[in-house]
Amino acid sequence: MKWFVTGATGFLGRHLVAALLARGDEVVALCRKHDSVLASLGATLALGDVMDGPSVRVAAAGCDGAFHCAGKVSREVGDAEPMFRVHVEGTKVALDALKEAGVRRVVYASTSGTVAISSDANDIRDEGSPTPIDLIARWPYYRSKLYAEQVALERSGPEFAVISVNPSLLLGPGDVYGSSTEDVRKFLEQKIPFAPGGGIAFVDARDAATAMILAMLRGLPGERYLINAANMSLGSFFGRLERISGVKGPQVRLPRTSATLASVSADLLGRAAKLIGAASPLDKVSAEMAQFYWYCSSSKAERDLGWVARDPNETLADTVADLRQRGVVWPS
Repeated sequence: MKWFVTGATGFLGRHLVAALLARGDEVVALCRKHDSVLASLGATLALGDVMDGPSVRVAAAGCDGAFHCAGKVSREVGDAEPMFRVHVEGTKVALDALKEAGVRRVVYASTSGTVAISSDANDIRDEGSPTPIDLIARWPYYRSKLYAEQVALERSGPEFAVISVNPSLLLGPGDVYGSSTEDVRKFLEQKIPFAPGGGIAFVDARDAATAMILAMLRGLPGERYLINAANMSLGSFFGRLERISGVKGPQVRLPRTSATLASVSADLLGRAAKLIGAASPLDKVSAEMAQFYWYCSSSKAERDLGWVARDPNETLADTVADLRQRGVVWPS
């Protein structure tokens, strides 16, 4: 089979390209510039951009299906406009161009954060849970991904099937841009001053890539599939990292307070750090997000796609080992 992939240079995209090539398939990777890693894997590189419809249309001609993984990951409020542009407008342009190119099946890489956010630790979200728009509206990244997912699925029909795959936080080896494993790096450098009161959900990026392929082969048009390996409190998460890495985790565990209070606390920490010429240990957005629970169930993907997650401890161990091997971790 011949597949077209956008966002192939990203964390998920690289694993997806490698998995497709390992199947013996052909991959056309849309890139804004030459990428030696993808080329060495055996992918065919096509220069272009998701915002440039003609470049997508030409590159995708003759492909059996497409994986749309292009995006921008940021917690910065100032990145709201570029994230909206690449996620929402880029998805519109790319999918319309793919349809014009004759591609009939697309898997869109979304995020569990379009549905799996709650203030209740007992709320394990699934694909049918109501959209927590009041929470999503707080953060530009998840807001733009929600709108992008909507415009993608709106384009699904009898002649053009679109399936959404919604992974939780991606961990594992190979996050060369630090888009998803930044908090693990900060933990290893002992730059996280306390364990917030919320909960985390995560999945191995390699398993998320497998889920994308299974969705292409077995997913139902117009459906979304949550992909998640583990739900746990941040205290438990840091405890696991401590046992795996040998690095002492934060000793102070915050109660489940309001997100606003957590944000203010992070701001005060930042100001104190600035006074002594140090970097802030925790940004306001991360502190606010960490007071919520991101728990979700992947039962639908397991049942309908046959997807299975690996042991979460393997993912954490591989994440730690990769960060150390690449020299990313610099303990202070």
